[in-house]
Amino acid sequence: MGTARIAGVGLTPFGSHPDRTGRDLFAEAAAAAIADAGVPRSDVDALNYGNFMGSIAERQGHQAPLMAEAAGLSCPATRYEEACASAGVAVREAVRTVRSGEADVVVAGGMERMSHLETADVTAGLATAADDLLEVRSGMTFPGAYGLMARAYFDRFGGTRTDLAHVASKNHDHAIPNEYAQFRRAVSVEEALSSPPVATPLHLFDACPITDGASAVVFVSESYAAAHDIEAPVAVTGSGQGTDRLALGDRDRLAETPAATRAAETAYGEAAVDPDDVDVAEVHDCFTIAEVMATESLGLFPVGEGITAAREGVTAADGAVPVNLSGGLKAKGHPVGATGGSQIVELTRLLRGDHPNSDHVPDASVGVAHNAGGSVATAVVHVLEVVA
Repeated sequence: MGTARIAGVGLTPFGSHPDRTGRDLFAEAAAAAIADAGVPRSDVDALNYGNFMGSIAERQGHQAPLMAEAAGLSCPATRYEEACASAGVAVREAVRTVRSGEADVVVAGGMERMSHLETADVTAGLATAADDLLEVRSGMTFPGAYGLMARAYFDRFGGTRTDLAHVASKNHDHAIPNEYAQFRRAVSVEEALSSPPVATPLHLFDACPITDGASAVVFVSESYAAAHDIEAPVAVTGSGQGTDRLALGDRDRLAETPAATRAAETAYGEAAVDPDDVDVAEVHDCFTIAEVMATESLGLFPVGEGITAAREGVTAADGAVPVNLSGGLKAKGHPVGATGGSQIVELTRLLRGDHPNSDHVPDASVGVAHNAGGSVATAVVHVLEVVA
């Protein structure tokens, strides 16, 4: 089986872009990735595009051919929808396609545009990623779902709101130098603790913002890279996906995310690495408790012990295992259909040494990306390595 190398990456600034269209945002990210790769558009064999709420937020379904046109591509285009893991799945399928030899060049990424909607409408749209019959009709929202998960975690393993506030503060610190981040300002632990409640025990600074943005990654085969003298020193060497029951009430335990655990086991197995080899991670911290559970599913900490990692400085920029050097969803932002792709972009920049936070991980050679859908009913994990 071949290797999927990352030839180019592109992002839009994450934030509020109510006056821009989704196609405009994705065109910008795709153009940046293609220029970074130095690949002719005519050589692109496929576009894998992630989007979750387009039919609601922009009243636009059938977005894949639209985005191919916006990106100047004439190849087959497919939209992937797995809630907040949409771009992660698009990336995974791109990796599998290139590895199989079916294609030499695939563009993968995603886009979401939500800031032009009222907050209540965004919340309702995002809630369609939960079980409508068993959860949404009873008033469940994702702040409520993650609030339940946080309470279950505290009840089973311990932990406090202060531990979660350290996660928020850390990720805001990481976002400050990131030119693509939505919130480039410090948030102290005290400020996070004093912010208004959202869904007990979660408060405002435990939650990611409403975000617009797009991401794109150009994957190439080793043979194509060699034939066209393309420098692509980072590759996805492992990819895994896991699934759990959609409704929280149908799960055996709320304080763990087995879909992510299974995805990580598959990705590590393919890459022939283990958690001790990981130098840097980008994880799906839609809420601060989600970062804690993600790091445990990735094996970076034993189950029940990730809660103190941020407070102890382990996951900080200069810690033993830096997590979310981009700022994460918490501070960089979370355009849901684009997030899985943006994690690959950020890790690639970190491993190539051209990220503003690369100085914190100068010798990093292995990174892991964790992208989750909904309350982690879907999880995608990718291992990235410096291969040449």
